[in-house]
Amino acid sequence: MIDKPDSNANDNKPVRGGAQDIFYSPSNDFPRPTIVKGLGINLWDDQGACYIDVSSGPVTCNIGHSNPRVLQAMTSQAEKLCFSFTSSARNLPNIALADQITSLAGKGFERALFVSGGSLAVDMAIKFCRQYRYATGEKKRVKLISCQPSYHGMTLGCLAVSGDPVFEDIFAEMLNISAKVEPVMSYRRPDGLSEEDYAKNCALELEQQINQLGSDTVLSFIVEPVGGSSTGAIAPPEIYFREVRRICDQYGVFLIYDEIMSGAGRTGTFLTHQQWTDATPDIVVLAKGLGAGYMPLGAMLTSATLVDKLAELTGFNYAHTYNANPLACAVGTAVLKEIGEKELLKNCRLMGTYLREKLVELQQHSQIIGDVRGRGLLLAIELVCCKETKKMFPLDIQVTELFKQQALAEGLMIYGRRSNNGQYGEYVMITPPLNTTKEQIDKIMALLTRTLEKLQNKLITFDD
Repeated sequence: MIDKPDSNANDNKPVRGGAQDIFYSPSNDFPRPTIVKGLGINLWDDQGACYIDVSSGPVTCNIGHSNPRVLQAMTSQAEKLCFSFTSSARNLPNIALADQITSLAGKGFERALFVSGGSLAVDMAIKFCRQYRYATGEKKRVKLISCQPSYHGMTLGCLAVSGDPVFEDIFAEMLNISAKVEPVMSYRRPDGLSEEDYAKNCALELEQQINQLGSDTVLSFIVEPVGGSSTGAIAPPEIYFREVRRICDQYGVFLIYDEIMSGAGRTGTFLTHQQWTDATPDIVVLAKGLGAGYMPLGAMLTSATLVDKLAELTGFNYAHTYNANPLACAVGTAVLKEIGEKELLKNCRLMGTYLREKLVELQQHSQIIGDVRGRGLLLAIELVCCKETKKMFPLDIQVTELFKQQALAEGLMIYGRRSNNGQYGEYVMITPPLNTTKEQIDKIMALLTRTLEKLQNKLITFDD
């Protein structure tokens, strides 16, 4: 017999439902407004307060909110077809987006596989590398290399290559954790080394790791051309990626660029590696700005040579329900058309330069901005206790959270999170949409200046 609930015990009943953040740690708790409207770079909450979306959400809403072209494409496609399963049938939006994205990506990226987000794109890339090596007889190649710190997603497969010991402590016994190498953390590089020499040393560490693991056992190396919140938009110099490309070629290791944040125009070119020579990866993964916050959408791009050969040998038959979803693909096509026809790559380069100059000016007058870095409109500031020594704030200060709270009070919604327990620094992302104007940047900077002034007044000074 099932016990009936006590009608007088309502005081002890848990509240049903609730927003997603009720799952989060209370230590990360800060006032989260309930957003009810978005237009362009602005967001409004249910109390009527307006916020500037300084970070494009988590570096996602690359063309702002409520874009008319995208909304029209979404409506038009929804009226015709919302779902088609790729294992059973083809759909026209899939074909259109594949043609468009591979054209933008250029030589070596003639094939595109679409999934419903960045984590799945990374997961697919790793599986593709393994399936290819298995099919071509190199079955010993199972080991992965990534950077510490880094971030590549939240599936178990992605956590295996993300560089954050917080995740490893919890899930390591369930996963085949990748080997780790140091990324090019130029702001905190060893004394006496130029940025170029340091970058070469970091690349050499990759080669040493390959040899240590056994060169015939290493499958792939995955790296972010420009980092995200785990590294605060570190942007290694071109020499690093040229050396990494050379090393991967020498040892038969697949090179994967995680451009989930940096791709789709965020750094001023469609793919970041298009700014370099002799540093093209074997595989690129995209997400975030590709769907631009309108639909969940991710992509894995690679060459016709690899895809067609694998298709002949075994095929790559790893389907998810929402692979190449027609509604998501229609949105992706509209986003890319908006970027192209409005010349947003050019605007990204121009406004990225302007924003960086303004952030550097602010850094010179701020007591707590230690570094400004990134490419295009993928920028970040690192918060430090002492600029001269680059000393970090004590962990219990929770300086990233304090910054976000103060910014919110000033009308700025900014993305940042502490990763790796703060051992590599604490950063916030300054990444407005690609169509941001100079006037909007000026307004952001005025409010950012006020935010920092008030935050500095609240913080206790910590001396060496």
